[in-house]
Amino acid sequence: MWSLLLAFLGGAIFALGLVLSQMADPAKVLNFLDVAGHWDPSLMLVMGGALALTVPGFRLILKQPHPLLDGRFHLPQSAEIDADLVWGSILFGIGWGLVGLCPGPAIVGLVSGAQPIFGFMLTMLIGYRLMDYLQIRRGKA
Repeated sequence: MWSLLLAFLGGAIFALGLVLSQMADPAKVLNFLDVAGHWDPSLMLVMGGALALTVPGFRLILKQPHPLLDGRFHLPQSAEIDADLVWGSILFGIGWGLVGLCPGPAIVGLVSGAQPIFGFMLTMLIGYRLMDYLQIRRGKA
C-alpha cells in the first residue's frame, strides 16, 4: 500500500512540476523547439535545473544497496545502441516536434479535456500496441 501511495505522490509532484515549468503546454514546447522562428529558450532553465538535481541525486541514491521500498534497483541491463532504440528515439522526437507533447505532459493534459490531447493519447496507445505486436513477431518480447 505504501509503495502505491508513494508512487501516486511522486507522479503528482512530477505533474505539478510539468505544469509549473510549462512543459505541459504544447505551445511553449513548440516555441522552444523553433530555433529558427519564435524561439523561447526559457525551457533550458527547466532542463538545467532538472540536471542539477538529477545527476548528484542519482549518484547518492545508487550508492545505497537497494531502494527504500524494493529489494533491488531496476536499471537497464543493456548499454547497446540498437535499431529499436534509434528508431524509437527518432519517432519520439518527430512526435514531440510535431505536436509539442510527450507521454508525461500528455497524461497531465488529459485533465484539461482538450480534444487534441485525447487524439494524441489514442495514437500513442495504438503505437504502443503496434510495437508490442512487432516485438512479438520478431521474437523480442
